[in-house]
Amino acid sequence: MAGGVAPVLETERLILREQRLGDFDRHAAMLADPLVYRFVGNMPTAREDAWRKLIGCCGLWNMLGYGYWSVELKSTGTYIGQVGFADFKREMQPTIEGIPEMGWILAPETHGQGLASEAVAAGLRWSDEALGGPEVTAIIDPGNAGSIRVAEKAGFTSRENATYKGEPILLFRRPAR
Repeated sequence: MAGGVAPVLETERLILREQRLGDFDRHAAMLADPLVYRFVGNMPTAREDAWRKLIGCCGLWNMLGYGYWSVELKSTGTYIGQVGFADFKREMQPTIEGIPEMGWILAPETHGQGLASEAVAAGLRWSDEALGGPEVTAIIDPGNAGSIRVAEKAGFTSRENATYKGEPILLFRRPAR
């Protein structure tokens, strides 16, 4: 299933596109923001690690035929986060290895505007068409009510308790289409 680059997706307010060097400063700032990292490891991501995460997203497309998009506001061209699919080979119980795992992370100033739901819906439409509608998973911190709402709105119907890095996490599943 190996592919190449991320296809460009457009919604009413967003453009989902490949990562660009110009995304890095906003990406690093977002991952160091307490309103973001409280649900992603509960500590700020160092600039060096933010760089690795950004460039790692580029490799997903080449290795798996799916990956993450940078999300930008159509009206301004501003990078506001990421959405996409991966197989991070997570050591968690139950295992989700080999199943596309969807994730999304948007800058705090965009929260509560429905942008995450819009981006997730676009990614899932692409997955249904390009990948044949496989089962998709998502893991979410139990305290992240906003992301839980996004997952449920997007059709992730199964919610189960899981363990990742020794900590409880919620595992959501969207059935194959």
